[in-house]
Parts: sequence; structure tokens; C-alpha cells
Amino acid sequence: MSIASFTSSRPAASDRPDAALDRMLRRAVLTGLALVLLVPLARVSTDALGWLPLWLVGMPATAWWALHRFRLPATARRLRPAARRRTPQARRLRARHPGLVRVA
Repeated sequence: MSIASFTSSRPAASDRPDAALDRMLRRAVLTGLALVLLVPLARVSTDALGWLPLWLVGMPATAWWALHRFRLPATARRLRPAARRRTPQARRLRARHPGLVRVA
């Protein structure tokens, strides 16, 4: 088995989300967003459901993002800072005379 098979740039068929579910969640997010922006009653908080924009936009958007396995958009990936350098952590020097301790 070669290493090239592990480092494939194309996503496998199992990594692709279900097209019908993707389309349904996209429509739910856009419909909820339109309701929150256009209908004032969709911006209220109810006793039974709580804050409606959370249920109309936030929860469908989170489900849609989870369907895509929490991947970041391509623009956000490019704006991410470079990986930090992996150097050893600095160590404290031990006192030459452990019996002599300075008290502040």
C-alpha cells in the first residue's frame, strides 16, 4: 500500500454529504434567514420555544455545517495564521546551592 493512497486531495465518496439533505438544510437556512429579516414576529422570544432566530437560522445553519463535517470555508482556511514553530520550552536554571533559598 503506497503513501499516495493516504494523501489523496480528492474527498472520498463517503466524505461527500448527501445531496438531498444538503439541499434541504440550505433551503431551511435561507428560509429562516428571510423570515427573521422580513417578519418582525420571527425576531421575538416565546415562552415555549425561546429566541426564534436561534431556531429559524442558528440551528439549521449548525446542522448544515455539521453535515459538512465542520469544515471551514476556503477563504477562512487561507486567512488562518501559519502553524507555530515547535521548539522546546525554556527551562528554569536550578540553583547551585539548593540550601540557600532567597526569601522575598
